[in-house]
Parts: sequence; structure tokens; C-alpha cells
Amino acid sequence: MKANLEDIARAAGVSKMTVSRVLRDGSGFSDQTREKVLGIAEQMGYVPNRLAAAFGSDHAGTLVGMCVPRLTSGLFGHVLDGVDRALGRLGYQLIIGASDHSATDEEEWIRQVVSWRPAGLILSGSHHTPGTIDLLRAASMPVVEIWDLTTSPIDMAVGFSHADCGAEMARHVLSRGRRKAGYIGAFARSDVMGQARFEGFRDALAKAGHPLVDAEMLHDAPGFYAGYYGLEMLLSRGNEFDVVYFHNDEMAIGGLAFCRAHGLSVPDDIGIAGWGGMEAASILDKRLTTTVVPTTGIGKAAAEALVARLKGETVQAVNVVSTRLVHGETV
Repeated sequence: MKANLEDIARAAGVSKMTVSRVLRDGSGFSDQTREKVLGIAEQMGYVPNRLAAAFGSDHAGTLVGMCVPRLTSGLFGHVLDGVDRALGRLGYQLIIGASDHSATDEEEWIRQVVSWRPAGLILSGSHHTPGTIDLLRAASMPVVEIWDLTTSPIDMAVGFSHADCGAEMARHVLSRGRRKAGYIGAFARSDVMGQARFEGFRDALAKAGHPLVDAEMLHDAPGFYAGYYGLEMLLSRGNEFDVVYFHNDEMAIGGLAFCRAHGLSVPDDIGIAGWGGMEAASILDKRLTTTVVPTTGIGKAAAEALVARLKGETVQAVNVVSTRLVHGETV
């Protein structure tokens, strides 16, 4: 249960008004009282309710917080749209933050948002700091982890296995007769889910007896130009490749542009594979080999699960969504 002003007042042996003054850094009390109240508040895990201060209510409202890796991500734009549409239909409003693929930044954002007493939270991924996990358990609100499937969620999970996506693509390129594979990724130090796809791809190749030839891990945002110069850097080292798997479709499209600029025929000279099923790939002259992710559906499912939990309905703890491999014409 969440501690409130009355709980702290009772434990400290002072009035609720005194507790309120102390927590608002007011006056009219001794230093000893201040230290005692603050110490008890910390022990009880009290989080100030900013909405209560502003509107005079100590009840959770209709706000739902959602933290995504990047606000500029095309894929997460569709996830956000799915969440926002579903929440709006069910009478809730969305507030959004971005972690920049940093678990520490995610924790700081959650600490700020929890103080507003949201109805619940939707988080991207299943890797969090110990502080985040403790904070969420103390807050006692519905939490949905999306995008990266976990079988032991904090509360609920809606997602898929990124490692399985990578492994599935490895099996596909092998079935097409490709034996000299490379990989180009981004956010190598922080994108846990992208790293899982890479490891799934690499491990499946090795298991089949055709280990990955080389990988280029860029410390950059995954975009068109990153795919272009990533392929340039990978090929510059002199290894032979017959297929390259990219972090996402935008990078794969950048790789296709590099091939066109340098006279490489796709898929005859080299195969190109992406991930995500991004809209930009729909205008290519050749259908991109990729994995389609039901982005809007994930957002909708997450929002509906959270609201169902708020209504006291029975909710499935783990909701596995299906991705779809598109064979395309680029491998």
C-alpha cells in the first residue's frame, strides 16, 4: 500500500498539517520535527502527489505514463498511436517520456511521473534498474512492459522475442543459399533489444555451421545514413559477404542506397535484410526482406490490458504477439 500524509503523521506523532508543511518545505515546526517527518516519509516510501497539491485530490486520475526508447522512432510512433487511441476510447489520457535507451534515465523519468499518481505505466522493454523495480512495486499501480517479451514481468507484458526474430532471419537467409553473412547494428552499448536480435541471428548461423563473417556496431541512431556508411565500413575491411542483416529497415534502405551508388546488384551481388516492417520500405522497387512487427496492435493490447487491470478484471500476465517474416526480393 502507498503511504499517505495521514500514515506519516500517525507514525511521527504530529498532525497531518505539520507533515504537509514539512514535505512542502514550509515553516512553523522545529528542526527535530522536520528530520523526524522526513525520515519516516523516506522509510515508508512516500511519493508526493503533485496532482493532489494542484487539484486537492489524493486519488489516482486518468493519466497513464508511457516511456519509449526514442521519440523519433518510426516504429514507436505507431505503438504510441495504438496506445493513445485505445486509452482515449477507454477514458484515459497518455503522458509520454523517452529514455534514450538508458535504464537510468528511465528510472529518473518514472520517479518524476509516479509523483503525479498516474493510473498506470507502460514501459518499453524488460530491462530496468533495481531502483525502478523497487519504485514500481512500492507504487502499487498497473505496469505493462511492452516490445521485449518477458515471462516474468513486473506486472504484465505484451511483446515478442527479439532473439527469435534474429534466429528466424538467419534460417531464412541460409535457406536462400547465403553462407557469408554480416550484420550492421546501432546503439551497440544501449539497445538491449537490438542486441538480442543480433545475438539470435549470430547464434543461429553458428549452430547451422556458417558463422557470422563480421559485424559493424555503430554508436549512432539507427537511420538511413547510418545504414549507408555502416555497409561502407563493413565492406571496407575486405571480407566477402553474400548477405547483410541490418538493425532495422531504415538502415537496410540505407544499405540498398549504398549498393546502388557503388554498382552492387541486390540480391545478385549481395543480399539485404532488415527488421521492423517500416513504412519507408513500401515504396522500394524491390520488396525488402524483413520482419513485420504489429506495432499498433502491441500498443492497443497494452492499453487494454492496463485498463482491464484497473477495472479489476482478470488479465493474462504475458501476451505474446506474432511477428511475420516477409521473404521479399532482396535476399
